[in-house]
Amino acid sequence: MHQLVLLRHGESEWNKLNLFTGWYDCDLTDTGSTEAGAAGDMMAEAGVHPDVVHTSVQLRAIRTANEALDRMGRLWVPVRRNWRLNERHYGDLTGRNKAETAEKYGEDQVKVWRRSYDVPPPPIAADNQHNPNDDDRYADLPPELVPQSECLADVVARMLPYWYDGIVPDLVAGRTVLVVAHGNSLRALVKHLEQIPDDEITELNIPTGVPLRYELGDDFMPAEKKSVEDRYLMDAEAVKAKAAAVAAQAAGK
Repeated sequence: MHQLVLLRHGESEWNKLNLFTGWYDCDLTDTGSTEAGAAGDMMAEAGVHPDVVHTSVQLRAIRTANEALDRMGRLWVPVRRNWRLNERHYGDLTGRNKAETAEKYGEDQVKVWRRSYDVPPPPIAADNQHNPNDDDRYADLPPELVPQSECLADVVARMLPYWYDGIVPDLVAGRTVLVVAHGNSLRALVKHLEQIPDDEITELNIPTGVPLRYELGDDFMPAEKKSVEDRYLMDAEAVKAKAAAVAAQAAGK
């Protein structure tokens, strides 16, 4: 079996402030750092020993990976970073308070922008003070690859090439792979692995700081049929509570 573990970064500063984050680069809170270390403990207790790690190029994912690896005594393993694992680009919602945005546009519209499969938020405005697109880490990307806004379908489209070309080769080589990324880039990957229909993906919520383990067959799809909740390295009820908190954020609460 091919061993794959997915981990959403711990609570970030903008998670705590209830702001749309996307490609904006913010750090973990103390709670997020604690979650990251606890994720390392969960993996160690489950006998999961990553041989290679893939992260986005965003600080909250990088910090989470480092904290988890440090707790496992595996800071030495190779790490690969790629923008294709970044969080979804929230366009002009970037930096806006979720509750205030829900009050202004309505919870239903915010849920469409945040959770629907193929409806992106408004493109980021030139005067948005939190516009991340000119960050140095994207300087070498062709301009047409740098998004102005993304829906989940866009994230799937830009993430899958990295899955096939970056992550699968490590699985083929027999390595235990840890992917540390974000709510939406991981939702995109889980959608692919679980073959979740477009109209059902809205209901998938990935909690922060809880490792999600897959055993994949030679087709690089799950070898055993089970619910996503049953794949986490945490008690199912605790996972449901953490996922419910993510769902509340999606509603702007």
